[in-house]
Amino acid sequence: MADRKRIDEATGTSTVGHEWDGIEELNTPLPRWWLWTFYASIIWAAGYVVLYPAWPMLNSATQGVLGWSSRSDLKREMQSHAERRAPITNAIAATALTDLPAKPELMQAAVQGGAAAFRVHCVQCHGAGGAGVKTLYPSLTDDDWLWGGDLASIEYTIAHGIRNPDHKATRISQMPAFGRDGILDPSQIADVVSHVRVISKQEKPSAASTRGNALFQANCAVCHGAAGVGDRALGAPKLTDAVWLYGGDRDSLTATITQPRNGVMPRWGHRLDPVTVKMLATYVYSLGGGEKAAAPALAAISEGQGADGQP
Repeated sequence: MADRKRIDEATGTSTVGHEWDGIEELNTPLPRWWLWTFYASIIWAAGYVVLYPAWPMLNSATQGVLGWSSRSDLKREMQSHAERRAPITNAIAATALTDLPAKPELMQAAVQGGAAAFRVHCVQCHGAGGAGVKTLYPSLTDDDWLWGGDLASIEYTIAHGIRNPDHKATRISQMPAFGRDGILDPSQIADVVSHVRVISKQEKPSAASTRGNALFQANCAVCHGAAGVGDRALGAPKLTDAVWLYGGDRDSLTATITQPRNGVMPRWGHRLDPVTVKMLATYVYSLGGGEKAAAPALAAISEGQGADGQP
């Protein structure tokens, strides 16, 4: 191909020598500043490859002559943070759980630490403010507690979980499947539902609720109590108020009696250290439910933070 380079009259710049439909390309050189920046970038990249981890291997990466890694950096930061927190965490560890409410400053520190742990491990089910999700996960902000809302009971539940079959110390309660297993027929279940709705003040007494009362005493009172007030030693819920995890309407109660849900909560005692479990218990205790008679420090704490534990 003949060399067709020429000097463009309008710009005074040489063309590259080829043409397409009368269009020619100018051979404009790159700006010096861009060229030197490009060379500097190459030098910087080569230096980075030598100094820092860069090339992926089968199971790791090249380490770099500085030996730096983001994991070791994070480990140092976490260690430094743990050392700064050590005095307060050691004090919490050395204080009996039931003695914390009598020490407002220590209790507040425990609640704040528990709030941080709650946001990492518990909000996925119980929500940011511990209000739970209806038909799925219980609210932690009311006074209905299957296993007790005092500090010790909450700590035990967090540590050992609920219905963990591989853990002997876990909380276990099992409501029979009255409908699925044929213990009660559909008409009997309907009568029991009428009785439960009467004692929870959702319906007026009727012939069905009278029949249901007899069935309730024969099949349900052993766990829920003759009056339906529940039994925390057995994990049997109270049936006489308006708090219902799976719903208190006729359809929901019928479904629960026919085939109970028997939800599961993970045990955290083998995943979190004892101090974190203790702080989680104090935070859950501070949300508004449970027994607060022996917790004078909580009033001051609740004034200084929001529902999610944030100050």
